[in-house]
Amino acid sequence: MTLHLLSPHKLIPTEETDAGRVDEVHDLIFTAGCWTVPITVEKDALFVMDGHHRLEVALRLGLRAVPAVLLDYRSVRVEAWRAGETITPADIYNIARSRQKFPIKTTRHIFLDDLPACNVSLDDLRQWYEPLDHSERLAG
Repeated sequence: MTLHLLSPHKLIPTEETDAGRVDEVHDLIFTAGCWTVPITVEKDALFVMDGHHRLEVALRLGLRAVPAVLLDYRSVRVEAWRAGETITPADIYNIARSRQKFPIKTTRHIFLDDLPACNVSLDDLRQWYEPLDHSERLAG
């Protein structure tokens, strides 16, 4: 898996967030001064699989880029957090296309491979420029 730098404004959230949790994640990231967990993103539609709270933090901090891993449903399994509910990749594609959002903690993405570690300074993410192809690979 390769890390990419993507503009947070290009990513499509598919779930609501909890304001208190956004505050907690903000404090952790801001205190660390670096980004250590990539946001996982569907590689073609650019919707967020996991990292909705981190995406909100990136927007709050005015970051021009976030570390992301681009994946598809061949390497990711999805299930519902709530008992008795079923969520499919098609459901997530549909909500992303409609620009609506599921309630918080609706989808649970399970990654078949470990996500790469990252350690990118917030200063670098604030100063990032956007290449023509809208993504930039990070050495990993």
